[in-house]
Amino acid sequence: MSRLVVMNHPLVQEWMSVMRDKRTDTPMFREATNRISELLTLEVVKSFPQKAIVVETPVAVTECEVLNVASLCLVPVLRAGLGMVEGCLRWLPFASVRHVGLARDEETLQSSVYLTKLSAKLNGAHVLVLDPMLATGGTGVETIRMVKEHGAASIQFMAIIASPEGIKRVRETYPDVDLYIACVDDKLNDKGYIVPGLGDAGDRLFGTL
Repeated sequence: MSRLVVMNHPLVQEWMSVMRDKRTDTPMFREATNRISELLTLEVVKSFPQKAIVVETPVAVTECEVLNVASLCLVPVLRAGLGMVEGCLRWLPFASVRHVGLARDEETLQSSVYLTKLSAKLNGAHVLVLDPMLATGGTGVETIRMVKEHGAASIQFMAIIASPEGIKRVRETYPDVDLYIACVDDKLNDKGYIVPGLGDAGDRLFGTL
């Protein structure tokens, strides 16, 4: 079974209170998304391999540890995943960014692909899939499938909030994909929305309520 990491950090809890509050406006919602994405990125990077290199300082020669990731790619799930990119790139500026777009049918709760901007350059890449909300897991599973088909060497999934149902579906479908989640909520309601949740992340990020 894949590794599940749920952040237990006071700053995550602080910013989650901002994201959940229905009174939070779009600029502050974006800021909270960025901040939590930064914290998630720092947690994910703990799992990256390192290697030693020799560096010459103004005083002497010394050995330093650097990340040993030949190719790193961020794949935000449109549109809400775009809100996580800036926070990730703050710590991983060398990462490339690809995009996939999926829409969920609110009646069937099934996800359909409307955009795929991946490339063969994913061959051998380490990929971070970014999606603020892991609800039913349908979008997550479909995104991981596409990324695997494009030749990613390894995949990690990052979400700000998730339901137990969504986590279960992704882990059972792709047991080799580790999940990094800021907060696990109680459940899904009968419409497939996360409860207590934070509303529609895409609408709140882009002011389209």
